[in-house]
Formats: sequence, C-alpha cells, structure tokens
Amino acid sequence: MAEVTADVRDEPAAEPTSNRFMRWLFAPVPLGRVAALRTLVYLFIVFDVLVYTETATNRVYVPTDLYVPLNVDEYLFPFIPDPSTAVVQICTWGLLILSPIAAIGIFPRLLGSAIFLLYFEWMLIFNSYGKVDHDRFAFLVALALLPTIGRARHGDSRLSEKAGWAFRVIQLSVIATYFLAAWAKFRFGGLEWLWGTSLTWAILRRGTEWSNWMLDHVWMIKTSQVGIIAFELFSPIIFFVNERIRPYIIGYFYLFHLFTWLAITISFAPHLVAMASFLALERFRPLHWAKRGLDRVTGRLRREPAPVTDAAG
Repeated sequence: MAEVTADVRDEPAAEPTSNRFMRWLFAPVPLGRVAALRTLVYLFIVFDVLVYTETATNRVYVPTDLYVPLNVDEYLFPFIPDPSTAVVQICTWGLLILSPIAAIGIFPRLLGSAIFLLYFEWMLIFNSYGKVDHDRFAFLVALALLPTIGRARHGDSRLSEKAGWAFRVIQLSVIATYFLAAWAKFRFGGLEWLWGTSLTWAILRRGTEWSNWMLDHVWMIKTSQVGIIAFELFSPIIFFVNERIRPYIIGYFYLFHLFTWLAITISFAPHLVAMASFLALERFRPLHWAKRGLDRVTGRLRREPAPVTDAAG
C-alpha cells in the first residue's frame, strides 16, 4: 500500500502578542521630532513661570504655616524644604535661566534633568496650598523622559527606538489624563455626574458670553456633560486608529480644549504642549527656516547694483 504524503507548506507563524506590543511601545520616531518637542516644552516653561502660573512665584509672600505638603512630598521626599523665599527664588530663576539654553539642545541630559527637578519642586510648591491641578501630569512625564534621549537636532530624520519609547509613554500619560478624569468623576460623583449640575456651576462661576446662554437651555448642559464623559472614556481610541486619521483626532482634542477655554476659561496649556508628542513635529525646523530667510536677504543684497555716484569734474 502506497504511503500517502501530504504537501505541507511552511506558513509563517503568528507573531506573539508580546512582540507586537513591544514593537508598538518602542516604535521609533525621528530625532527631529525630539528636538522640536524639546524646544516647545522648554520655551513653554518660560511662559509658564512668567505668565501662565505666575501665582506660584507669589508663594514667597505666603506664610509657610499655610503650606500643606502633598503626599508625594511628605512621604517620598521628606527632605524637600518648605517654600521659603530662597527655595522659590532658586526654582524660579533656575527655570528661567536654564530653560532657554536647553531649548536649543545644549547639554540635553544635564540641563534637562536639572529642569525636571526644579519644575517638579515648583509644582509641589504651587499645588500645596489647597488645589492640585491635573493638567501637568503628561507635561511632567515629558520633562522626565526627554533628557533620557540625548542629543537631537532639528530636521534630523534618523529614527530612534529610545525616543520612540519616551514619546509613547508621554502619549500614554496624555490619554491617561482624560481617562482617569472620567474615572474620578464617577468615583466621586457617581452616575449622577452625567445629569447633575457640575457644568451649570462652572458656568455660573466662570462663564463667558460663549456659554452663559446655555443656562437657559438645561438640556444642552446635560448633553454637554454626557459628551465630556464620552470624550474622556473613548480617548484611548487614538492608539487604535490609522495613522492618517490620528492627526484629525488630535485636532479634535485641541478644539475641545479651545471650546472649554472659551466657555469656562479653563486652560490645559501644559497638557496641550505634551499632546504635541502625537504630531509630526520633525517638520518644524526653525533654525533651517531662519537660515533660509537669511540667505534670501543676503542674496538679494548681493544682486542689487551698487549706487552710481556722479563725480564732480
């Protein structure tokens, strides 16, 4: 009896889920994107200290008796001193001096690490007088991880897995801010938050001409609250969509915050800076643009004929 043999063809084995996850977690990004985000983050710190959160520098005039350290300060970093005049001034001037230097990529590891420590202490001071903002979580993560990447130049197209990991963690922090905000609403307000008066209270307290009219249309306020929760809960979808669609979703995120600011003057500026990690920032090349503009000006000056002077005979 003839032996029957089957024609078995080698089929590629399915890639393990763990490998796919690691490839996604370490998906390389261009170093030019690192340089652009680094410039954006460090220049924002100057704006933050001088304009956006200037009240933090005013803590120097507040008695330290009113200082109630956060848990992270009290238990993990008990050696950090209370915000005396010297501590606040060191943080403020250290950030103002070092951030512009770091923005152009000088000593990225050393200056980046120092800026993270100074900004972290600055935030502990700011948030230890009764209110803790959650718009700086992803921004702090960005400050912590950018120094780990090392040198990067604007326009550099070389890919880096180390940078890819750092950017992915920053992105996860951005989305965690949304998702955990929804969790906090349900945790402290329950399902009643959906049809409660949270947004009504916010408009009464901080409303503008863009939102005051909603007080006469309660159904719109309730619908907006449901929309906010839906937006926050489904924000992780950004990691599952096609890369060509992702920029449009990020654009919607930015529009959401623009409308929030117009309606109740709540700004998430540090969070929006960190969210730029989703964008193709490598196309942002300020030094190249400045050099090209300078070349055009000098080229135009070289082409202009020299003025003819009339010699008096």
